[in-house]
Amino acid sequence: MTAGPEEQSGLTALARGLSAPKGFVDASLAAPAPGAISLLGGIPAPVALPVEAIGRASEQLWQDPDAAVAGLQYAPARGSAALCDWIARWEGVDPSRIVVTNGGMHGLSLAVLTVVERGATVAVDDPVFPGFLWALEMSTTRTLPVPVLADGFDVEHLARRLAGGTRIAAAYTVPDFHNPAQVSLSASKRQALIELAERYGFYVIVDNPYRELRFGGQDQGVAAFHGSDRAIHVNTFTKTLGPGWRVGWLVLPEHLVAPVIRLRNRLDVHTSSVTQAVIERLLTDDVLWFDQVVRNATALYRERAGALIDALHEQLPGAFDIVAPEGGLFLWPRLTDDAVDPAALFRRAAAHGVLYQPGEFFAADPRQRSSARHLRFSYSDRTPDELREAVRRLALAF
Repeated sequence: MTAGPEEQSGLTALARGLSAPKGFVDASLAAPAPGAISLLGGIPAPVALPVEAIGRASEQLWQDPDAAVAGLQYAPARGSAALCDWIARWEGVDPSRIVVTNGGMHGLSLAVLTVVERGATVAVDDPVFPGFLWALEMSTTRTLPVPVLADGFDVEHLARRLAGGTRIAAAYTVPDFHNPAQVSLSASKRQALIELAERYGFYVIVDNPYRELRFGGQDQGVAAFHGSDRAIHVNTFTKTLGPGWRVGWLVLPEHLVAPVIRLRNRLDVHTSSVTQAVIERLLTDDVLWFDQVVRNATALYRERAGALIDALHEQLPGAFDIVAPEGGLFLWPRLTDDAVDPAALFRRAAAHGVLYQPGEFFAADPRQRSSARHLRFSYSDRTPDELREAVRRLALAF
């Protein structure tokens, strides 16, 4: 039942102002037709998730009476000490700068609520991960779209706008294996972005859930972010251990730790003690365990990305401009023939039983049409045979 004007009148301005799901959300959550192949979501491959190890760690937790009782109690708002210590070693920072979150979206929301005043302007990737725009709505809908180039967020574009008098509260980017554009921010641009933030007094919200999933190229590093008091680094176990955990983390400048803790004391209090306890066991019983999980996953995603690209070249030669990804879960090919209508192609593809995300769903500025010529394919949770069949169906749609 849709709420009428009388029901809406009892809502806060914030609740009334939140946008209804459309495009990206509708496509991601839609129930596909029987037999359809979905290339919609950035979902870890089921075979890449360490299910057996998780089962053993869970069993051990409940067989240890003291640990089981602790897991059913409140946890520190910042996160359990052991988990914070492990994350701090992984990130190369002091544990006092870590706050454990309920996944990446929770981390983004905490960042927005902490440093973005109501009505402020925030620079965002264009194309942009739509989920960040949802988090941003809690404070503002005013954005400054910044193009994403072959080497990531266009820092020079932002610098020109700032030099011309534009002022922002924060800049948001996905620096490693961008969603959707698959590219990574170069090391020089990372440093340049931080220098801009320090000069103009805004924060950089660094959304990095794919960082661990590199299967090619050169790591561009995170030292520039961790070395600045103007960067908030958001990461999560969602893409490596599974989204169902709802466990992620923030690497914060020291002066933001207390404000973030005060904020979450008024929201969710703390991340689940049980899930933290299980993940602690997984990570600390064998110091090399997580590295092996990541290696297994990246080998799998390298194979699947290659299978998808090969199939596109073989079955749709010349139909797309394709750049092979160096990691992550997405391919962002661009249609080469301007006579092909992306919206009509999407409908025909769905009719033939293959689903993907149209590029228009990721446009930060709807007036710009550059994203509309792209398609976002998620290859992570599909087998090579399924990917080849998906491309065969896509070829029929052409």
